[in-house]
Parts: sequence; structure tokens; C-alpha cells
Amino acid sequence: MAPPDLPLLERDREQAVLSAVIGELRSGRPALVTVTGEPGLGQNELLRWAADQARKRRVHVLSARATPAEHELRYGVVAQLLASHDRDLASRLFVTSQRPGGLPGLNHLLTACRDRPALLVVHDVQWLDPASLRWLEALVRRLPRAPVALLTSTTGTAIDRPEWSVGTPLTGLASTIELALPPLTAGGVAAAVRAVCGFGDPAFTESLAETTRGVPAIVHEVLRRFARTGRAPRAEHVEHLRALTAEVVGDHAARALSELRDPVAVDVLRALAVCGDLLDFPLVCTLVGPHPVPETRLRATLRASGLLTGRGGSLGEHDGVVRARILEEMPADARADLYARAARLAQRVAVADQGIAELLLQARPVGEPWAVDTLRRGFTAALRSGRRDRATAYLARALDEPLPAGERARVELQLASVQMVTAPVAAERRLHGLVRSADTCEGLRSQAVDLCLLGGDTRAVRLARPAAPGTLRTAAAARAPAGAVPHSGQRLDPTGADNDAITGERDELIALLRVARFLRHDESCLDVHPAPPLPEHSSSPAVAGVRAWGHAVAGVHLEASRQLARAAFAPDPSGRPPLVTPRLFACRALFLTDDGDEAEAHLATLLNEAHRQRAAIAIAHVLAVRADLHIRHGRPDAAARDLAAAEAELPLARLHPLFVPYWASLNLVADLLNGRADRAREVAARPVPSLAEECATSAYLLFARGVLARSEDDPHRARAFFRACGRWMLHYGCVNPAVLPWRSLAAEAAHALGDDEEALRLSREELRLAARWGTRSALGRAELGLAVVIGENRAEHFRAAVATLSESPARTAYTRAVLELASAESAEAERRTALALTSRAAPTAGDIAPGRLAGLPQGAPAPTAVPPGRGTPALHGAAPRVRQRPKAGWPALSPAEHETAVLAARGLGNREIAAALSVTTRAVELRLSGVYRKLRIRGRDELRAPSHGPEGG
Repeated sequence: MAPPDLPLLERDREQAVLSAVIGELRSGRPALVTVTGEPGLGQNELLRWAADQARKRRVHVLSARATPAEHELRYGVVAQLLASHDRDLASRLFVTSQRPGGLPGLNHLLTACRDRPALLVVHDVQWLDPASLRWLEALVRRLPRAPVALLTSTTGTAIDRPEWSVGTPLTGLASTIELALPPLTAGGVAAAVRAVCGFGDPAFTESLAETTRGVPAIVHEVLRRFARTGRAPRAEHVEHLRALTAEVVGDHAARALSELRDPVAVDVLRALAVCGDLLDFPLVCTLVGPHPVPETRLRATLRASGLLTGRGGSLGEHDGVVRARILEEMPADARADLYARAARLAQRVAVADQGIAELLLQARPVGEPWAVDTLRRGFTAALRSGRRDRATAYLARALDEPLPAGERARVELQLASVQMVTAPVAAERRLHGLVRSADTCEGLRSQAVDLCLLGGDTRAVRLARPAAPGTLRTAAAARAPAGAVPHSGQRLDPTGADNDAITGERDELIALLRVARFLRHDESCLDVHPAPPLPEHSSSPAVAGVRAWGHAVAGVHLEASRQLARAAFAPDPSGRPPLVTPRLFACRALFLTDDGDEAEAHLATLLNEAHRQRAAIAIAHVLAVRADLHIRHGRPDAAARDLAAAEAELPLARLHPLFVPYWASLNLVADLLNGRADRAREVAARPVPSLAEECATSAYLLFARGVLARSEDDPHRARAFFRACGRWMLHYGCVNPAVLPWRSLAAEAAHALGDDEEALRLSREELRLAARWGTRSALGRAELGLAVVIGENRAEHFRAAVATLSESPARTAYTRAVLELASAESAEAERRTALALTSRAAPTAGDIAPGRLAGLPQGAPAPTAVPPGRGTPALHGAAPRVRQRPKAGWPALSPAEHETAVLAARGLGNREIAAALSVTTRAVELRLSGVYRKLRIRGRDELRAPSHGPEGG
């Protein structure tokens, strides 16, 4: 329980002033003191303290309280004042007829005060009845002639209070004092916490001061309720403290509302709770309708209640809590009607769209076109500011308005595109309704299925049921109204435009069905019909994109795949809106045809389009595919940025299980390439949903885990992962090694384990398939894989791989091929030198000191060695294991310096080295400067010397 003086914290100055007034009153000096401030600042507590002090000093105290309930009761406050002085007179005040100029009991009171000073205490003078107000004004005019002090409290402002409280000639020679009470300071709040709950954490005290704004009444009530919970005032209880504060503020608002007796003031207050922050006070008053109460009187009444603060006529700082308490007792229909009227008024005076949209959220349907337009503009603005939940609420509210069928379907589709991130189950249900509906407009059914596929839902395309070719005429005729007569320019011929529209939709749905089949094989289910083949001759860009991907994964018809992928981005001849998923697969086909720059341009177009449509799920998928492109082209830092941006749009927790393996593989490889092996291990160890193990993208994660095992020099695990990846790829019909070169990497793992037969078989199979496909990247990687495992003419195979990869965008594989070639040539030079020395002298082993053969340190490493954590392999090639440890000055080089020095020793220029390592020319120069300093040489010529060049390091 709080001590009695708790409400008087930080009121020392005011208490001193009141003590002085009481002391002077005993000497016969009258005074008029007004204590002002917002409700809850402790005015009445201070008046009660002053009355107690006056009684202790033998001053006669008369007290009264004005209330809203007695505002119309004549002489209600005067009767309270005189009750202790003359009870009979007080009772007669209510029945005495009003006489002009009559002031009952005033002269009698002044006469009695000449013998004994009196302190009149009146609480809440803002609620004075008119008769009591005149009586007190007359008393104030007579104060200079009597030892009487009038002490009042008010929550109003100067324009609303009686004239005597602002120091006017009414007061004559009497002392006039106004005490404006401030809120508690941070120190005062901390003292209150100590008094009620004990010593509190600074975070707890700061939160209390912030949420209560230092209003003593709220501070004390919150602390009392908090103390009853038995909790300590610590930082971990701040959320509970905030909840208590909201509850107390709401109780204060409800109490103040219950004291309002004027129905017009109540209506205005409710209108303020609805739109007071959007409209000026005079406009808000118009929502109430015609009424006789002046605006100034309404302001005064609402300020006196404490529910209105500031001169502009707005609610308090705890808007949300106060508004809820003000509106909760209204009937739901009346509240919805008030919001609708407020929205109409706000629309007429051109309030900002989001403000009107907020009003429409709670309003009944207004039935006017501007409402839907405003809600859609509010949707766009909310998405731009990152408020997805609010954006979906706006569009959901727009669906409550009467809309044409086509417009309703477009709003449904737009809403579902956002709900795919915030509420995927609701989005799927909404999209399934669009797919099933016979009223869905042309093109929207395909877009709904496309959106479902982006969300991982492969069932929606089966709900659409693409029409069979023989049913096109019947379906087109059925769409014509019964008994319709064509007007001028209209054709109801089922072989005309309607037939073209149905054919276009059918082709798009078949293309999307093939995509769904690739993502997840579910033909084994009894209710799933086999997917129809793609049309051989179709003008649909969606069909072109899916056919391009089909050729690419099969590894056949390179040029046809390239042309079809380009056709996927051409406008549809019938003007149908483009779909996202087929174009994404077309971009991936362009990856495999070595047209990465063209694919990147198309991805940029897709990204801009998705941003314009505010489709977060499309943005995320485009960024993920572009990250795949960056990894293939040796730009892991750019890939990491795109993956982070994709996860910001579509958090991993919201990602459908079908796409989890693909995204996880991209993150894993990007982390490896960026030298973050620990994070890569975390991604690899992260469990995936059970459904993710049944989809085509599982192969990507298996491959990435194999790359991680390979970087950790674990060929057993690496081969197991690459084999599993291959089985999964073949299960989904993916033969092309350009998609994932699992065969060559499995061959390297088998070679490391001593299984050369399997290694050669896999490498030659990949070389055959890559040659059939025909791109430089796939062929060069296959040649590189064969060179690693073959035993004869390794240098020649590496030279072929370098020549092929030099003309491809696979820069990581090219860099590795150059390093492997340097190692092979170094080994050949070592063997030639050893044979020459043996034929000349054939010395014994003791005649040749270790490390002196041809100036080479014994056990000199292959210059391709890539230290762990640096230069980790990409999806399409990986650096080999570190076979030997360097000696002499080379161990002092960093991994980056080592790679740069090997390429420089091979004779590559700075620009060529920069392109091979995906760094700037300046970075190459700095690395070479470090190499020269650590090896204590003066330039490239000495670096190429046998004792320092690639043969030596």
C-alpha cells in the first residue's frame, strides 16, 4: 500500500505557497488561489492537503465539489459550502425562488468570517452550475473586505475558467495566485516506484514514465496494481507494466465518459474518436448533425472531462486505448455508420488516402466507386511502407464493396499475391476459388495458377482442368449468352476470338501443369491424371518458356532451347498478361545455354515488374534465381546480397517446402564461396520439411551438401551425396550436366577413394552428354573433370579444358583449370628434369639433398591448392584438395596471394588475373606487392624463375 503523501510527490513549491496563504489568512489577508492542470495531476489532492493544514491552524474550512451530474442543479456547490455553516439555509436554497440579484447566505457568511478566518475550498470549478458561479463571483468581489481565502481547482484552460481565476479587476486588492501543476519528472516517477514497489530498474522506470506521461494519478494506480501482482520492478516485466498502463488509462477514460451528461458532447467525443486526427474540430462537429450547443461550449465540456487535450481538439496521447473505450459501448451498426459518414466527409475534404482507408476498414459498405479506388491506393502506400498486414486488410475491405465480376477477380488476385507471404493458406483458398470459378476473366485463371505455383501449390493447376482440343468450340459457344444477337462488330462465332482465348488459356495451363509435374511427381495418386504433352505449335510465350527448360534439362537441341527461351519474353499475340513461372524457367534455360547476360537482363525486367505489382513472392523468387546466376558466374558476394533481399521479401518460415532445398543450396554454396564455412555447415545441418524430400529441388541441396563434404576433404560423404543427387536428377528426367555436374564431382570423389574405373566411367559419361549439349561451360567442366581423374596426358586434357572454359562465363571453373594446368606442367617439368639428371650422372639418393631437385623444395605443392574456407567451389566446379604442403617462402602467402602468384607465374597479365579471380585490377596489384615482399623478390621475372615460380610453389 502506498504511503498517504504519495500523490503529493514533487509538489513542495505548491505546498509552500498554500502554507503561506493560510498563514496570511490568519492575519486577515484574503487570497484567491487557483490550482490548474490536466486531469490526474493531483489538483484535488493538493486542495485536501491545504484544507487539513488550515484546520490544524484553526482556520474555518468550508469545502464543496462540483460534478457534471449537478451542473444543472441550482446552487448545488453553494449548498455544499454552507452545509457545515448553516444547514437550514443550505436546505432552503433548493426551494427558494430565484430573485434578481439575490445571493442567499453570502452576507451571513461574510459576517461570520469577520470573527474567524475561513478557507473556502471548491474542487473542479469547471463543472460549476450557473447559480453557484454567480454566487462565487460575488464572493470574489467582496474578498478585500473579509478574511476569506478561496481555493479552487480546475482542469480547464483560461478561456473556459471563471474570470476570477485569471486575475481580473474582480479580485480587487486580494492576492491572486495560479498554480499550474506539471507532470512528474523522471526522478519523481523513480521515487514513486521506490515508495510502492522498492528500487526499480532504470528500464522499468523509464517505461513507466513514458507510458504514463508522468501523470501522478495514473502512475500511482499502475504501481498499486503492479505491486499486487507480486512482481519486482525489473526490466523483464516491462511488457506487463505496459499492459497495466493501458488498462488504467482505459479505466480513466471510461470513468470520464460516464460523467458526461450532455448527449451532444458524447456524440462529438465519439466522432473525435473516429476521425479527430484527420479532420478539424468544426468538421468533426458536423458529423453529429444540427445541435444548439456552441462549439466553444463543446470544447470546454470535453476539456473539462479530461478526454480532450490541446487547443486543436484532439484526444490524449494514449489514442488507441482511449478511442477503444469511447467507442466500445456504441452499437456495432451505429459505429459502422459513423465510420462511413466520417469516410465520406474525409473524402470530400481530400484527406490522404491512407487516412480514408483506415476509416473505411471499420465502416459499413458505402457503395460508391471512390471507396474501392481509395482502398487500393491505400494498399499500395501500405506496401510501400512495409505494412503488409495493413495492405491486405485494405484489399479485403475493398471486397466488401459491390464490384463487377472482373474487377472483383482482379482484386482477389492482387490480395492473394500479398497473402502468399502473410497468410499462405488463405491465399491458396482464394486462388482456388478463382481457378474454379466460371466467371473468372480471361487471363486471370492462368495468373492464379501461376501464383499458386510460386507459392508451392501444385494442386491448383489440376483444378483448372485444361480443355481438350475437341471441346474448344463447345466451350466458346457456351460462353455466349443464350439467345444473344450480335451487334455491329461483335462475333459469336466460336471459331473466332473466343476460341483463340480458350486456346491461349489451355496452352498456358498445360505449360503450368508441366511445371508442377517437374516440381513434384504426384502422378502415382489415383486422382491425378497424366499431364498432357506441350503443344508442338503454340504462340503462347508460357509454352515457349517451359519447352525451353524441357530441352535444357534433357540436354538436347541447344539452339532450339535458346530461341524458345527468348520467345518466352515476347508479348502474347492475343494480349494475355505474361506469367512469371514460365519466364523464370526460361531464364534458367538461358543459364544453361551460356546466355547469362541475356538472362540477367530478363531477370531485371521481371524484378521491376514484380515491384510495380507489389508481388512480394514473385520478387523473392526472381532474386533467388538471380542469385543462382551470380553463383554460376563466380559472383558470390552479389549472390549473398540477392539471397538476403529475397529472405526479406519472403522469410524462410513462410517459404513452401518445395523450394526449401533450392534456397538452402544457394545459401550453402554462397557461404562457402564467401569463406563462411561455419554458416554453410549450419545450413547443411538444418532439417528440411518432409515434403521437401519429395521434390525436384532436393537434388540441389544434395549436390550442395556434397560440395561441402568435398571442401572438408571427406570423399566418402561427398560421393554419397553426389550419387544421391544424380539419382534424383535422373528421376525427374534431368540429364544435362550443365544443370548440376554431379558426375564429374562424384568421379573425383571415387578417384580419391581409389575407384578409378567408376571415376573414368562417370567422367566420360559427363563428357559425352556435355558434348551433345554443346555449351562451352558444360564441355569445359566435363573436360576438367576427366583431366583430374585420368592417368595419361593430364596436361593435354587440362590445356583443352582451359581453352574451352576461357570462352565461357564459368569463371570459377576456368580459374581452377588454369591452376590445375600449372600443377600438371610443374609435375611434367619435374619428371623431365629428374630423367635428365639420372641419364647424366645417376647419383645416389644421398648425393641429392632433399628439395634441391631442379631448385624445387621437396614435396612442392600443386599450385592449385585452395586453402580451406577460401575459393570454395561453386555449383558447377570445385577446387581440388590440398595435396601437399608448401615449403620455403610460400607458406607466408595468404590464400589470395597464393592464387594470384600462381597465375602471374603462368604469364597472365593483371587484367586477365582480375577476370579469372573476379577481383579488381587494383586488388591484383596489391596482392602481387605482398607476394614480392614476402618472397623477397623484385618482380615477375624472379617470380617465374624455377626457384620461385609455379614449379616452386
